[in-house]
Amino acid sequence: MSTQTRVLIIKLAALGDMIQALGPMAAIRKHHSDAHITIMTTQPFADLLKATGYCDAIWIDTKPKWYRISPWLKLRRRLREAKFSWVYDLQTSDRSSSYFHLFYPDKPPNWSGIAFGCSNLHANKKRDLMHTIDRQAEQLKICGIDEVPGLQAADMIWADSDTSRFPLSEPFVLMVPGGAPHRPAKRWPVRHYTALAKILVKGGITPVLLGTHSEGMMLDEITVNCPGAINLCGLTSMLDLAALARRATAAIGNDTGPMHMIAITQCPALVLFSKDSDPALCAPRGEHVEIIRRDRLEDLSVDQVMNTLIDLAPGLETGLELY
Repeated sequence: MSTQTRVLIIKLAALGDMIQALGPMAAIRKHHSDAHITIMTTQPFADLLKATGYCDAIWIDTKPKWYRISPWLKLRRRLREAKFSWVYDLQTSDRSSSYFHLFYPDKPPNWSGIAFGCSNLHANKKRDLMHTIDRQAEQLKICGIDEVPGLQAADMIWADSDTSRFPLSEPFVLMVPGGAPHRPAKRWPVRHYTALAKILVKGGITPVLLGTHSEGMMLDEITVNCPGAINLCGLTSMLDLAALARRATAAIGNDTGPMHMIAITQCPALVLFSKDSDPALCAPRGEHVEIIRRDRLEDLSVDQVMNTLIDLAPGLETGLELY
């Protein structure tokens, strides 16, 4: 086994949280500049994390059920044999915290997180009331990592792809109408997105619809009623999102993961929040990010959104000067 310091970062999901963990990951990479760093994640995020350059290896966590003994024993053996000096648990869930105890009866590595008995416990009882970025910065400060940068566009050079396969002509605006299916109150109504898309098309601006296959019916409804929209449902990778955002005049979407990726490219991004989520805890941050919050998003008018978009992205004014 090499004498090189070995570091493990744990971050399993979800997309918005993963994007907000990139700054802490960059800080860990800088702090342990000569170390071999492994990131444990889930399969959907492997390509994204490989592209960052923040790690030397990726481990895929299959998240075995609690009652499946064999995969747990396999994970325990893998963790113990890796001889990590440091583990940074950026997931801080019950599952990730349980991995700390898999080292027993051996002495565990230095561990940053909330696992009972860990060496660098983030013991702030109000940690769950902090914005994700602030919470993780405080967690790392306990480990002597004093500077956790907020990611700027310049830090995201790695987040790129060839988007020439998409039939897009500029100017265009990205639209992300979906979100967690089990939390429909977080979504601005499809009819409002459709009305907004029609206004954009009338002004010579192409609405580009983004979403997963599970949101296909929603995006199809917008496309049927606004044929000038381009529907990229299920066609974009996480890196595609960043590449498209760099070309876009603006973006609008609900409180959902893709808006976090779009926001860190410095694309002017308008994010809509209902009372079902708190922007003080999880909103994308940046000088080009604008948040609108209403108790019920159905009460947020198309006019209000359109006017905010124009203020946020002056490039829209030319096409929509008669709006």
